[in-house]
Amino acid sequence: AALKAIRDEMGDCQRCKLGATRTNLVFGQGSPNSRLMIIGEAPGADEDEQGLAFVGKAGQLLTKIIEAIGMTRDEVFITNILKSRPPQNRNPEPDEILACQGFLDRQIDAIRPRVIVALGKFAAHWVLKTAEPITRLRGKMGEYKGIPVMPTYHPAYLLRTPSAKKEVCEDMKVVRGMLQD
Repeated sequence: AALKAIRDEMGDCQRCKLGATRTNLVFGQGSPNSRLMIIGEAPGADEDEQGLAFVGKAGQLLTKIIEAIGMTRDEVFITNILKSRPPQNRNPEPDEILACQGFLDRQIDAIRPRVIVALGKFAAHWVLKTAEPITRLRGKMGEYKGIPVMPTYHPAYLLRTPSAKKEVCEDMKVVRGMLQD
């Protein structure tokens, strides 16, 4: 009910310039009672078209990562910092992040996951309130409002740099252990 109220409040969001260029708002999906919340950067072309988070090639890899820790996509909640696709998948801009920030805050508060996984630089920076490079943040637990946060590489990066999959695997083993406590 809390997530539905947040989504209803967003409506056809036009709080930033991305509202005019997107096809669908991508709120996120999964279990509202999830112990694991995964936060990415922004919707891509496939996500914008379908209105769902992580459904393209990076999303298919994310599904395999989730399954590797013994969970299904339905058991986790997956969302992004931005709820609208930036043109040509460019990086999120500060004003766009600020426009969506309150909604993501409220999604986290509504779900109260046991662990958050921040995928990539922008998600890690937002959740951990830092500007440290993802290469330094990756694998080091942080915290958001008392919730442990695991920053790790984004699946899109793994598609370009398959050698980094081992590090993400290690990070997700830590997450799996935290979820089993």
